[in-house]
Amino acid sequence: MTSIRIVGLEKRFGEVKALSEVNLSIEKGEFFTLLGPSGCGKTTLLRTIAGFYRQDRGEIWLGEERVDEVPAHRRDTGMVFQNYAVFPHMTVFENVAYGLRVRKLPKAEIERRVEASLRTVHLEGFEARTPDQLSGGQQQRVGLARAMAIEPRVLLFDEPLSNLDAKLRVEMREEIRAVQKALGITAIYVTHDQEEALVISDRIAVVSGGRIQQVGSPWEVYKDPANLFVASFVGKVNLLDGELAGPSASGPGLGAFRSGGLELAVQAPPGAEGRPLRAAFRPEDADENPAPGSPNALRGRVAASSFLGSVASYEVEIGGSRIVVERHGPAALGASGPGTELAFALPPERILLFDPASGSRLRPEGAASPEGRGAGR
Repeated sequence: MTSIRIVGLEKRFGEVKALSEVNLSIEKGEFFTLLGPSGCGKTTLLRTIAGFYRQDRGEIWLGEERVDEVPAHRRDTGMVFQNYAVFPHMTVFENVAYGLRVRKLPKAEIERRVEASLRTVHLEGFEARTPDQLSGGQQQRVGLARAMAIEPRVLLFDEPLSNLDAKLRVEMREEIRAVQKALGITAIYVTHDQEEALVISDRIAVVSGGRIQQVGSPWEVYKDPANLFVASFVGKVNLLDGELAGPSASGPGLGAFRSGGLELAVQAPPGAEGRPLRAAFRPEDADENPAPGSPNALRGRVAASSFLGSVASYEVEIGGSRIVVERHGPAALGASGPGTELAFALPPERILLFDPASGSRLRPEGAASPEGRGAGR
């Protein structure tokens, strides 16, 4: 198993700075995901680690070896591509054996590794088939087997599931995770799919504008976002613009956040009174069975509702704002359909506050920050 360390990485394409001051430390055997929107720099970072691009500044370490000047074919990494990248004129066996033959391994060793790799991805018996005889999921398994057969130090995944249908994506992400953990190989996985990242990762780096916005466990980036971009990109979130009008009558240490005709008790950050703020909370943070006297007990009128199987989503009009509330294990939608009233409470500790101009998280005094954890655990 190999650790990976990125120090002060910068990459430009002409006048465009694709990566800026990237610092990451990825542990041995870790499944690490680069998550962000299209064009944010995550694939550029992956390809720079692989050696397909040469950085303009900074260092890349695989274990104890600095690989800045090492060509891609000597970095001992395996890449699984978005478009499968299987050779159409080769059989499954020949595709998986390709990298081993380039390395001039003995025939018996090639056969052993190909057999082991195909067994790992459940493609035994497919050796003689050509890619046109395979489904998309099977072709991606061939790509994974080919990457594993060379027994790389690091596995790199460039949005490998984006061309598959929804059901197959779920199956393949579970398979990729299981294979990686069984082999103990360090993996970097690129995706723009938030759910995929939350399910598959040990840790996630959220990327925007060529910079690392936050590094943390799936729970940390979802529940404790470092800034407004992370809060709004990872999962659904309600956003309300307003200001802190002073202390709240709901309890000590709480401030009164006002947004139009809506007032919420929030954990007040120091020095925030009177300044513009943006409040954020998740739809599932609404408590549908609050205890009597709970802060932020609200009642609003349902404007729209959606049934999503195990979850029902409601758009609720309250105080001149629309808030999305989710309820798990819902009753029939007719009980809370458009025009009906919905009661719930928002616990103050679940309402996050941000500076709307900079996007910075504003925390109550004494609260820990996830920022600065990007270099390690």
